[in-house]
Amino acid sequence: MSHPYISTRADGPEHTLWFETRPRYLAGGGDPRHITQALRAASWKNHSDPDYPHVILTSPDHRHTVALEPETSSYTAWWRIQAHGDHGHWYTQFGGNTPVEILAGLTDALLKPVPRTAPEIWGPLTEAGWSYERDEHGNESARHPGTILSLERRAVESGTGLWRADADLPNGLGGHERIWHAYFDDRMPPHLIAAFTHALARDEPVQRRHYDVPHSHLVTQEHGPHGEQLAAAHETRLKTVRATARKTHRTALAAQKPPAPATTTAAPARSR
Repeated sequence: MSHPYISTRADGPEHTLWFETRPRYLAGGGDPRHITQALRAASWKNHSDPDYPHVILTSPDHRHTVALEPETSSYTAWWRIQAHGDHGHWYTQFGGNTPVEILAGLTDALLKPVPRTAPEIWGPLTEAGWSYERDEHGNESARHPGTILSLERRAVESGTGLWRADADLPNGLGGHERIWHAYFDDRMPPHLIAAFTHALARDEPVQRRHYDVPHSHLVTQEHGPHGEQLAAAHETRLKTVRATARKTHRTALAAQKPPAPATTTAAPARSR
């Protein structure tokens, strides 16, 4: 999309010079359409107010809601995801500097069938070189080798826990400066948290504008693909999402169908 009189961030990627940015977890939020357009491709409904700078999307079955509401500070909660209904209630939130490519690990998992076995949550991180600790109280934590990035689960008396992911910089005064954060409700299905940790452990570069990152001195940027290539890759992503959503819908319908009644075959009559 382009505008005749003004250039905006909503313009297509063809109008921008892109740079491969590493590490991805310090690359800033990126283009939210990586998530919002994927959800809409999966038939999520847009409930946004066109006169207010936010995006509110709900899943076709009304079980999940994704809200993007930019705040004055990028360190506060911009993204909020909730589950409602008989299948459970849970909540999670992410700061504005959370890379959309990492957050999409979770939102993409919302579009897929629930796996029969819960995937490993900590494994992807330790395999990527993160350290892992568990204390006598059941608290668990993992830390990236660079020490900026961490994930922890704090156990509480009820037997549940609270998850938190942080990207923090030491401020030289014994404290830390937050780059981005994420909170997870312990009632979240484990496969969703695992989807996030899988995305968190990946090290592929992401595409950003030059110096369009919260801390340019912490990243390296090299010339990346042309905007036309990124536009084509995004369209391929949307096609994949549509196919996945259709498959998930068919699987859900098949699970709701009652089993076919058993048929009995009459035994042949014996002749005298």
